Amino acid sequence: MEKIPARVSTGFEGLDKVIDGLRIGDNVVWQVDSISDYRSFVKPFVQRALTENRKVVYLRFAQHEPLLEENRRITLYHLDAQSGFESFSSEVYNIATREGEGVFYVFDSLSDLLSAWATDLMIGNFFRITCPYLYQLDTVAYFALLRDNHSYRTVARIRETTQLLLDVYNVEDRIYVHPLKVMGRHLPTMFLPHLMSGNRFTPVSSSVDTGQLVRYFSGKGLENAKRNLDYWDRLFLHVRDLLQEEMDDEEKRDILDHLCEIMIGREERIQELARKYLTLEDLCNIKARLIGTGYIGGKAAGMVIARNILLQDPSFDWQRYLEPHDSFFIGSDVFYTYIVENGWWKQRMEQKTGEGYFEIARILREQMLNGRFPDEIEEQFWRVIEYFGQSPLIVRSSSLLEDAFGNAFAGKYESLFCVNQGSPEERYRQFREAVRRIFASTMNEDALAYRLQRGLEKHDEQMAILVQRVSGSYRKEFFFPDLAGVGISYNTFVWKKEMDPRAGMVRLVMGLGTRAVNRVENDYPRVFPLDAPSLRPHSGGSDIRRYSQHDVDVLNINSNEFETIPANTVLSGDMGIQSEMVGIRDHESEQLLKERGRGGEERWILTFDKLLSETPFPAIMQKMMKTLEEKYDYPVDIEFTTNFTGDGAFMVNLVQCRPLQTKGRGEGARVDIPSKLSLEQILFQTEGNFMGSSIAQQVKRLIYVDSEEYSRLSLSEKYDIARLIGRLNRISKREDCPTVLLGPGRWGTTTPSLGVPVRFAEINNFLAIVEIAYTTGSLMPELSFGTHFFQDLVETDIFYVALFPEQEEFLFNVGVIKEGENLLPALLPESARYEKTVIVRDVEKEKFSLYADIVSRKVLCYRSVIR
Repeated sequence: MEKIPARVSTGFEGLDKVIDGLRIGDNVVWQVDSISDYRSFVKPFVQRALTENRKVVYLRFAQHEPLLEENRRITLYHLDAQSGFESFSSEVYNIATREGEGVFYVFDSLSDLLSAWATDLMIGNFFRITCPYLYQLDTVAYFALLRDNHSYRTVARIRETTQLLLDVYNVEDRIYVHPLKVMGRHLPTMFLPHLMSGNRFTPVSSSVDTGQLVRYFSGKGLENAKRNLDYWDRLFLHVRDLLQEEMDDEEKRDILDHLCEIMIGREERIQELARKYLTLEDLCNIKARLIGTGYIGGKAAGMVIARNILLQDPSFDWQRYLEPHDSFFIGSDVFYTYIVENGWWKQRMEQKTGEGYFEIARILREQMLNGRFPDEIEEQFWRVIEYFGQSPLIVRSSSLLEDAFGNAFAGKYESLFCVNQGSPEERYRQFREAVRRIFASTMNEDALAYRLQRGLEKHDEQMAILVQRVSGSYRKEFFFPDLAGVGISYNTFVWKKEMDPRAGMVRLVMGLGTRAVNRVENDYPRVFPLDAPSLRPHSGGSDIRRYSQHDVDVLNINSNEFETIPANTVLSGDMGIQSEMVGIRDHESEQLLKERGRGGEERWILTFDKLLSETPFPAIMQKMMKTLEEKYDYPVDIEFTTNFTGDGAFMVNLVQCRPLQTKGRGEGARVDIPSKLSLEQILFQTEGNFMGSSIAQQVKRLIYVDSEEYSRLSLSEKYDIARLIGRLNRISKREDCPTVLLGPGRWGTTTPSLGVPVRFAEINNFLAIVEIAYTTGSLMPELSFGTHFFQDLVETDIFYVALFPEQEEFLFNVGVIKEGENLLPALLPESARYEKTVIVRDVEKEKFSLYADIVSRKVLCYRSVIR
């Protein structure tokens, strides 16, 4: 038999009769004209609760006068709404969890949250997650809304969720209470307005009282047309109106500051740049292209601010070289609304705990790939589809913490191309799927490990999204830009003595920029310092063919898919590419083909030599980054595309700009590299080909993956090795056990034949990683300057070195590792079968050290004590 909830008093016997009393579990929302009217119903409720020895909790967060006086019998919590929706909601959730069942709650006016969150949507979301939880805990809670401060949609969402919704009208000092919703009970006159007189509540039946109410309601209703709009929209309508009027500078500045606070983000240094380089008109234009409400996120903010910095630069005609953008933005509030709408908030709270941090995240990620969006959001998604038509799009993560000073989150979240072909419905489904996948990527293990390692696991991490038109041209059945790349304005990771780190560096590819930001398989994008563009970072500089880009990433319009095609197909085909500008003819390969009876076939090598030596491209890129660096007062990291416009002219599309995370130990810091060592002492030595500043560090553990044994493994066994390295990583903390990891080819590749396919979260505790080249097979390092992998190494302060056997200074003495006891079976007994492939040696007694000197470019790892 269903349990009937116990009755509770409002503190007014007359009102109890009108609504048949309160019930345990009720959430009561009062719509009032003033806080004093709300207070007049709160006090009797609390007094009666205290008389009945109920526990009363008052949640104080508003700017209005307190609802209750200090009382030792009332538990008071002060909350900070400015901390953001998630932090605020989480704190309320945690308070309710701690206080337990049967508690009576009084909340300040929810309308006051508008000053902090600037949107009705999030107030509705807060109520939809808080109300059911309090109901579950058998509480009784009072809330208030100021009448006409919220959209009809928000009030409707609250009405759907709450158990009681009561209108309170103050008409010429006469108080009327009109129950609009009373769940679970019904009386004949319950839903009529009631006139309050002392403790009596009388249904309105006389024509005099009815006439007064009608006049009052009709007078209030004149402004109600605006209530179809969210507070957010009304705010921007007000700003548009103000822009038509004369405003003094202080008023403009105040409004600009407020809009930057609610749109750009919470980090003060980014806000400061926004206030300096964005105008009210700019922010209104962003609003016009914003889906939902909230922040546009770090990636979008960086792109918009950087473009404005350049266009406002009087020293250079950036209009001539800068491609315009027409991006859309999905506001960060859509992310939380997606979670609330699908009923995942409780799991979100569980995921925030230590026990559920990774485990619940895996469940949430799968759910987020299949959730539904509110109808009004889906309608706005159609705006994007209809605006761009069939132009290819890239849907990019732009979270709150992303691309900030101190945290880049490079490659941690998804960014997805939508080729955007087919019927409108097909294109819509493809776009919606991309949004879901980006939202779900907030629960990726690498992203979670990154946040945990950097102490950000408790921070709000809302996901906004940047939607950009893909820069490029149609070429036969393909679409892609001529060039794309990554640039850094300050390159502490120089690889030649001749280079000036202040000059910066670019990593350049043909086609889509995916091959610039990722470590690509069996490929070598062109990496060049901007003060000496002809310099190449790899060893074996004479073998230009081997160390070049062999494949190009494109969008296939016919198949509606991302595709990789040979670079030679692009350069030798009729695709409108200025082949001589970016490549050189490979006469040696053409002669070989001719000898094999395939004469007439063109062969090209992508070098970009002519572009770098005969055009202003390097100078323009350096000017761009130096201008941004100066205004940021910090080194920057950019992503861009470039398209030729004819006669060698080109335009650059700046798609991203963020502060460059660096953890250098100081440019020019010297380390004296020990000399006169015996071969038995040296594990490895080389010159150049390392990333990181000078280092002199003791090493306590070596982990080595043997190339021959690794090559013999099956595909699944190679993935086993990656997971094994991850387990060793967890027990090799840098502070207690500084560890050097050595292995064949590329760490973190997605192709096991090229190296060990570890995730970055599986190597993030190591002091240093070493990639060893082997002339046979495909196990070759790729110096990843400028990639997401590079950024991870920089932020985590992991030293990196690549060893190329053909280099003059190269020495790698594998016997030094193999001569000792392999601790793998003892540390990880379940992985003992791989002891021939993975060797783990603790070397503290041999006094191993790792040295590198940024000036001489020498690297040495050696032992002082020989076994």
